[in-house]
Amino acid sequence: MFFLYQIILSLLILISPILIIFRIYKGKEDKVRFIEKFSISSKKRSEGKLIWFHGASVGEILSIIPLIENYEKDKSINQILLTSSTLSSSKVLKKFKFKKTVHQFYPIDHFFFTEKFLKYWKPNLAIFIDSEIWPNMFSKLEQKKISLILLNARITKKTFLRWSILKNFSRKVFGKISTTYPQNQETKYFLKKLKVKKIKTIGNLKFAEHDIKTTTKLNPNFKNKKIWIASSTHSDEEIFCAKTHLQLKKKIKNLLTILIPRHVHRGKKIKSELESLKLNVVNHSSNKKDLKNADIYIVDTFGETKKFHKIGCSVFIGGSIINRGGQNPLEAARYGARILHGPNIDNFKDIYKSLSSLKISKKITNSNELASQIIFKRNKNQGDKIKKIGVKILKETINDLDKLIKNEFKKT
Repeated sequence: MFFLYQIILSLLILISPILIIFRIYKGKEDKVRFIEKFSISSKKRSEGKLIWFHGASVGEILSIIPLIENYEKDKSINQILLTSSTLSSSKVLKKFKFKKTVHQFYPIDHFFFTEKFLKYWKPNLAIFIDSEIWPNMFSKLEQKKISLILLNARITKKTFLRWSILKNFSRKVFGKISTTYPQNQETKYFLKKLKVKKIKTIGNLKFAEHDIKTTTKLNPNFKNKKIWIASSTHSDEEIFCAKTHLQLKKKIKNLLTILIPRHVHRGKKIKSELESLKLNVVNHSSNKKDLKNADIYIVDTFGETKKFHKIGCSVFIGGSIINRGGQNPLEAARYGARILHGPNIDNFKDIYKSLSSLKISKKITNSNELASQIIFKRNKNQGDKIKKIGVKILKETINDLDKLIKNEFKKT
C-alpha cells in the first residue's frame, strides 16, 4: 500500500507545476515560498536541539501558540521549527515576534522530499497537531528514530471509517506514533481501534488558544448599532442569517448583522445574493464609514475575525446549519458572547457539550429560533470560565511534553 501511495504522489508531482501556478493565481500559494513544499528550505537550521511542530492551517497553529511561547523561553531548546500547509497560516504567524521559532511550509509527502526535509532539519522530536496523518513522513521519522507525538489529536467517525477500509495499512501508519493526546473521547475510542501504542487524555488545547492583540481600530459608527454576528458561515447560511436579520429588523432599531464568511473571497457573491433580498449590504474591504442605512456588514478581508468577535454579544457559528460539522466556537465564547449553532456540530461535539453545560451555547434549527435567541448584552464571566479550563489543560500538556522532550534530548 505504501508503494501505491508513492506512485500516486509521484504522478501528482508531475503535474504539480500546473497546480502551483493555478494556486498562486487564486491567491492560495506564496509565489516565492512555494518551493519550501519541495523541501527547498528558506531558513537555516541552528546548531543544537530542535523540536518540530506541525499543524495544517490557522486553527491548528493558533492552538499551539501558547506552547511555542513557553518553549521559546526554554534554554535547552536551541530552535523551534513550525510547519503548516496553508498561506493563511503563514500570514497569521507574522503577527508573532518569535526569536528562535522559524516557519516553513510542510513538504509534499513523497519519499524524496520527506527524506530531504528530515536530513536538513534533523528534529529531535516531531509533534503533529490535530488530524495531520502523513504515511511517508511517519515512516521516515521511524526509520531515523525520531519520536512522533500526535497532539490534540482529532479523528472523526468519517475519518476513522476511511482508515478502516485499509486496516493493515492504517495500523502500520498509526503504529509509528509514540504518544497521542486525543482532544475528545470519540477520538480516544477511534485511536484504540487503530491500535495506537500510547494514549493519554488531557483535554482540548483549543481552550487555551492564544488571544491575538488587534492594533487596527473598528469603525466608530459600530457603537451606534445593535450588533449580532454570524461567523464562519458557508454557502446558504448567509441567506439563513439574512432572513433572521429581516425578522429582527421589524422590532429592533439600528440593527446591524455582521457576516464573517469562512472563505472571505466569497464576499462579492454574498453581497449580490443578499442585495436581492433588498438589504443594504456593505463590504468591509470598501472602507465605507457611513453605516447609517446598512443592514449587513460583510467581513471580506483576511485575519479580521477576532476584533469583530470582541464586539459581538450573540454569535451564530456557521457550518452547523448545512451538513459541514460546524466550526470552532471557542474564540467568540472567550469574549463573553452567547453562542448559537445549528444541529450539525460533529467536528466539535465535546466543545459544544462543555459550552452547553456552562450555559454558554444554544442549538437552533431555523431562522425564527435564531432571531428569538439573539441578545445584545455580553457575559464577561463566561469568558473567564473558558480561560480557566484552558489554563489547566495547557499546564498539564506542558508538564507532559517537558518529560518527553527531556527524554529525547538524553538520547542524542
